[in-house]
Amino acid sequence: MSPSAAIRVLVEQYPGRFSAELGIDLSEGTSHEIFKWLLASVLFGARISGSIVKKTFQQFVSRNVVTPGAILDTGWDSLVKILDEGGYVRYDFKTATKFLDLCRTLTDDYHADLAILHAAAADPDDLEQRIKSLAKGIGDVTVNIFLREMRGIWKKADPLPSDLVVMAARHRNIIPKSVKDGRKVLELLREAWKKAGMKQRNFPDFEAALVRAGIELRRGRRRK
Repeated sequence: MSPSAAIRVLVEQYPGRFSAELGIDLSEGTSHEIFKWLLASVLFGARISGSIVKKTFQQFVSRNVVTPGAILDTGWDSLVKILDEGGYVRYDFKTATKFLDLCRTLTDDYHADLAILHAAAADPDDLEQRIKSLAKGIGDVTVNIFLREMRGIWKKADPLPSDLVVMAARHRNIIPKSVKDGRKVLELLREAWKKAGMKQRNFPDFEAALVRAGIELRRGRRRK
C-alpha cells in the first residue's frame, strides 16, 4: 500500500482531533477555547484512559469551571471533588494543585490569557518552555499534546511528532523506518499528507489519527 493510500485508510479509520471530540473549537483561535484545550491536555498528559479524561473534562464543562478565574474561585477541595466525580481519582490531588498553580501563573504573568503567552514567546522552543513553566508537573507529553492541535493556529506551535505518531507512521509505511531525526520525520509526514491530496490546515487531524493508531498498536504489543 502506498503512503497516500495508507493515509486515506488511516483518516477513515480514526476520528480527528481530540479537542473536537471534546467539543472544543480551536478553529477561531479564541483564548477561551484554547484554555479549555490546555486543561484537557493536562488531563490527557497523565497515564490514564481517554474515556476517563473525557468524562472528567465534561464534569468541568458542566460546572462551567473552564476559565482561570473559575478554577481559582473553585479552590482545591472542590477541584478534587470534580476530578473524582469524573473518575480521575488516581491523580486527583496533584492535578488539582497543578490546575491552581497553572491558573495563578497564567493570571500573574500573562493576564490570564494564553494568547499573551504565545505572543511573548521568542520561538517554538521558548513557547514550549513557557507552557512548562506554568506549573510543576507540566512536562513534555502534556506540551506536545497541547501544541500538536495548536499547529496552524499559533504560528509558534510546531512540536516534533510524538513517539506514538512516529511508531504508527512507520508501522503503516507512511515514513521509512530508517529516518530517526524528529524534524525530518515531521517534514516527511507533511509531504506525505500533501501528496495524499489533503489540506494542510487539517494536518493536526492526521497527527491525531496517528496518535490513536499508535495507542492501539502499543496496547497490542503489551498484550503480546
